[in-house]
Amino acid sequence: MKKTKMLKKNYEFSNVISRGTYYSGEAIEAFILNNGKNSNYLGLAISSKAGHAFQRNRVKRLLRENYSYFEDSIIFGKSIVFLVKKKVSIENIDFYQVKKDMKKILEKSNVLKDKI
Repeated sequence: MKKTKMLKKNYEFSNVISRGTYYSGEAIEAFILNNGKNSNYLGLAISSKAGHAFQRNRVKRLLRENYSYFEDSIIFGKSIVFLVKKKVSIENIDFYQVKKDMKKILEKSNVLKDKI
């Protein structure tokens, strides 16, 4: 994640979630908002009720790795928050499922510069 900065504060997450556009996949959902800046911002959130810390951290690593795959082709000036759906069992989430969902979400939201 060379060009992307992370969202860390609660008010940054709530701003993107309340004002952003909602997109959904099978296992993940996203809120995307134009931020008017020259860089992208990424936020990852998963409920503590979803599983133990090592399971939540594994899912966040999968999200970050998949985002880094698409990062070069995302238009600048976007704030993106990825959430893991509560009804999905996080033990069964794998790399390719996250990649498929993320590609679907990013294509549907028209934030990709070119088709991948």
